[in-house]
Amino acid sequence: MKSLIVALLAVLVPFLALAQGEHTHSSPYVGQQLREIKSLSAEDLAELEKGGGWGLAKAAELNGMPGPSHVLKMQHELGLTADQEASTLRIIDRMRGDAIEEGRRLIAGEMALEDGFREGSLDQRSLRERIREIETSRSNLRSIHLAAHLEMMGVLKEDQVKLYNELRGYSQ
Repeated sequence: MKSLIVALLAVLVPFLALAQGEHTHSSPYVGQQLREIKSLSAEDLAELEKGGGWGLAKAAELNGMPGPSHVLKMQHELGLTADQEASTLRIIDRMRGDAIEEGRRLIAGEMALEDGFREGSLDQRSLRERIREIETSRSNLRSIHLAAHLEMMGVLKEDQVKLYNELRGYSQ
C-alpha cells in the first residue's frame, strides 16, 4: 500500500506542478513598478548621481587600461609619484564633474520618458526623440569614462600598468 501511494504521488506531483505553471505569468520585473523611474534602480541612480563608472568603461578596463579611481586606491602598491598622483586626481576631478553633469541629463531624460508613458502623452515622434536624448547622454557618459582610462595610459609607466592589471586580477 505504501509503495502504491509513493508511485501515485510520483505520477501526480509533476502534473500538479505543470498545472500551476500554466497559470503563472509572473514577470521578473515584479516590484520594479514601484520605482519612480522604472528603468533605473536605486543603485543606478546613486552611481549616476556621484559620477561613478556604471560599468561603462569595461572596454578599456578589461583590455588593460587602468581607471583613474582604481589607480588612486592602489597608489601605494603602484608606487605613484607625486606628479602621477596629481595627474590622476585632475583626471578624476574632470571625469567625475563631467559624469555628474551628464548623469543628471540622463536621469532627466529617463524621467521625461517615464512621464510620457505615465501620462500616455507619447507618440512615435516624441518617443524617438526622448530615446535619442537618453542614448546621447549614455554615449557621452561612456565616452567620459573611457577617455579617462586613455588619459591614464599617459600618466602611468608600463610596469605600473602591468602591476595594476595583476592587482585587479586580469593577468593570466
